[in-house]
Amino acid sequence: MKKKSLLSVFMNGILNENPTFRLLLGMCPTLAVSTAASQGLGMGLSTTFVLVFANLVISALRKIIPDRVRIPSYIVVIATFVTIIDLVIKAFLPALSSSLGIYIPLIVVNCIIFARAESFASKNDVLPSIVDGLGMGLGFTASLTLLSAVREIIGSGKLFGVQVMPAAYKPMAIVVSPAGGFIVLGIMILIVNAVVKSVAKHKSAKAKEGIA
Repeated sequence: MKKKSLLSVFMNGILNENPTFRLLLGMCPTLAVSTAASQGLGMGLSTTFVLVFANLVISALRKIIPDRVRIPSYIVVIATFVTIIDLVIKAFLPALSSSLGIYIPLIVVNCIIFARAESFASKNDVLPSIVDGLGMGLGFTASLTLLSAVREIIGSGKLFGVQVMPAAYKPMAIVVSPAGGFIVLGIMILIVNAVVKSVAKHKSAKAKEGIA
């Protein structure tokens, strides 16, 4: 792939096919851990690590993995990198490990990773697959951190555990509840989709003007 094509692959996961706001993948961890920005960032970066290295290995082995055992093979590869990142977080970031709990091991069954392994890494060369994993991972990290930050600020008046709202501010506890997670996520999906459609419409109008 050319540089422009690699950039297109990378940007695809950031906006056009953002896992959270556009494809609605990985909703379980998204709603469960997005009550604090630090948790959202930690979960997103952990998933990015697994995405990049799982895509790398699956792409490298795509021609020698028999089709009938490809899903079990993907699980083994993904589980290996999930175990690595889980042990690293437990060793160096015990507080984050404690707050994320079971959701780090559950990255093994995250739909985002399986989707990229099946639809991209198994059909493309190593470098584009790494770029795809990085784009999708950072897109997931950005959306999860943004969602978490909004919920943390409104729900507790803090950001990354630091008080950012005035002392007189009364936190809206519902925002950090499961119901609040659905509400905030729905609003953000609406905004992101409106922006994407507006940008696409603007590009289409410019293209027509260029032809004319």
